[in-house]
Amino acid sequence: MSACISFREVKPLRCLVVFFILLIGLSSPAMSDDMVLRGLAESWVKRVDIPAADPARSDQVKNGISWLLSDDQINHRAVGYVEYWRTVYKIVDRPGLEQGAGIDLQFDPSRHKVTFNHLHIIRDGAVLDRLEDVKFDIFRKERDAEKGVFDGWLTAHANIDDVRVGDIIDYGSTYEITPLVGKDLFFKSFASEWEEPVAFIRTIITWPTAQPLHVKARGTQLKPSISSSGSDSVYLWEIANPKPIKIEDNLPAEYPAWGSVDVSSTANWQSVVDAVAAYYKPVTTFPADFAAKLDAIAIKHPVPADRMVQAMRLVQDQIRYVSLSIGAGSHIPRDPGTVLRSGFGDCKDKALLLASSLVRLGISAEVALADIDQGQALDQHLPALSNFDHAIVKVKIGTQTYWVDATNDLQGGKARNFAEPDYGFALPLSSTGGLEKMPSPVLTSPSVQVEEQFDFPKKSGDPLTLTVFSMYGDANADWMRQKLASQSLTDLSNTYLQYYSKQYPGIRSVAGLDIVDRRDGNVLSVKESYQLPADALAANDLAKQFTIKADLGSSLPTPTMVGRIGPISLGTPFYRRYSIVIRNLKARFSGEQIKDVVTPYVSLKASWSNTPTEFRVGWDFRTLETEVPAKAIVDYLKSVDDIADNIQWQYDLTYEDPPPAKVKVRDPAMEQRQVIASTFLLSLLVGVPLFIAYRRSKRSVFGS
Repeated sequence: MSACISFREVKPLRCLVVFFILLIGLSSPAMSDDMVLRGLAESWVKRVDIPAADPARSDQVKNGISWLLSDDQINHRAVGYVEYWRTVYKIVDRPGLEQGAGIDLQFDPSRHKVTFNHLHIIRDGAVLDRLEDVKFDIFRKERDAEKGVFDGWLTAHANIDDVRVGDIIDYGSTYEITPLVGKDLFFKSFASEWEEPVAFIRTIITWPTAQPLHVKARGTQLKPSISSSGSDSVYLWEIANPKPIKIEDNLPAEYPAWGSVDVSSTANWQSVVDAVAAYYKPVTTFPADFAAKLDAIAIKHPVPADRMVQAMRLVQDQIRYVSLSIGAGSHIPRDPGTVLRSGFGDCKDKALLLASSLVRLGISAEVALADIDQGQALDQHLPALSNFDHAIVKVKIGTQTYWVDATNDLQGGKARNFAEPDYGFALPLSSTGGLEKMPSPVLTSPSVQVEEQFDFPKKSGDPLTLTVFSMYGDANADWMRQKLASQSLTDLSNTYLQYYSKQYPGIRSVAGLDIVDRRDGNVLSVKESYQLPADALAANDLAKQFTIKADLGSSLPTPTMVGRIGPISLGTPFYRRYSIVIRNLKARFSGEQIKDVVTPYVSLKASWSNTPTEFRVGWDFRTLETEVPAKAIVDYLKSVDDIADNIQWQYDLTYEDPPPAKVKVRDPAMEQRQVIASTFLLSLLVGVPLFIAYRRSKRSVFGS
């Protein structure tokens, strides 16, 4: 799924401004640097002396750059505003020469007029003015062209000659900004904390007192000082030597990774709706061929929910994704007729086309704005158009609400079971104007089920066979359907074969992938077939050290614990079942050593069964929460290790049960004959000697 990132303007990053990125792999030839003007800063700009770096934090300096000043000043205009940026840093080590000797200015020529104000190199206390020496190369670099997104932003790059270790670089530029949409709206967000030491951060916004600004801090207690200057109010934030922060990995969007401040001309989301809603009104007329397709849907599918699904698939599958979000196109969709004639559109275009199609089919539908990455935290920010990077559709059928992403091609399911997107909060472009929470998916059964069936050879020389059955449902079925469409079956089959070759060297595929897609049921099945020749099974004692392993298909995050204070995001809910069956064995094997791992956040439950010739093991793995609180991270990390210890085992599958001992059957007649024979033998052994002795004694008496 591609994000329609054209909604988003460039926001301040963690270090607020990084103008020294070297350009690599630029995608278009350089243009004239006349697009960047030269001239001194305007008289309203307030100068500030360059502060000194805190020597106590010199060991935290990165990449040979010591940041001294970030100065951002904004002044209101009749239409739009003017923004002045000044950046000062010192090159303190050799790596800083590469990173600090280049300047990048990024701008949208449709609404930005850029003037480069000054460039000073301060060396041994002397100020060297290099403004006249600056030569900009202008490039158009479409960073997301492979995703079908073209935004028209330009990069002006200048290389600074003769830069040395110990130099201080001081430069400033002015942007005259004329909004193309929402001309009465203003929004600014800036970071109050950096990952690296910085001596001083300053933000000044001068705005008419009659149009008071709204301020909302996130992850910080920083507040502005507000003063008056004629008919204007001056909002001032100053931060001296803020403590560098460590950006923690795998944080939920709702948890602020660093301190930031939002400043907006409105606190009401309706203002954002009013700025763009007129462009998103569903149309009533379509090209004849498309109108005929909608009419055919209406005739064939009288149930509104079925009409919704058919219209959804029509737009998803037949309109390819391309985003020409240049100029006003970054916020305004193209007319559905134009989209249909061209055969492509971005998220805005496809959302409006789908909403219009549904309205024609008698279904209530409207476009809604969303943010794919940070939408879970939208309610923590002040209203702004730049808070959104995607457009979807809200559908209402009776009392049921559906959320549909028109860019999610090849989606399966019917109204009862198609996978709705969850981007956190969305802003429907209706007259009510307010954020709405999208429902989060709840998995009550595995959405991925995999079973590996191993059949050991019944006689010497035969191969071992492996058959793998995989079944995908819900959003995983959509993902697999898209994967199958985006790559060849040969490439996918080779990927699977490589996975098994690592565990069972010499294994080979004996049949192509067998795929069954029940799209309405949103279930997709894949069958794989392999053989392991007898010599490969015997090699390296593979059969004696035979590995069984559950591929859980999802790596749980394991960020470092040192000093962590934020929770760990576990992402969207995950539920997977993995089974292994081994047949034609000569002994009974046990899975008693395989243990369950159950916590409040993740769960791995194992089960096993056996017969004299078959051994079966199964694992159910699922996430139970979307995040792990910081206080539970130690136990969570231990559970991740425990899970890894319980999904892979080795068995000696050449082992044979010993033959059973022979059991004697009781025969009463035989026992009686044995008693008689024993008695007769005993009488012979005892009686005969006695008789002989008796005869001898008689002969002795009578013969004397």
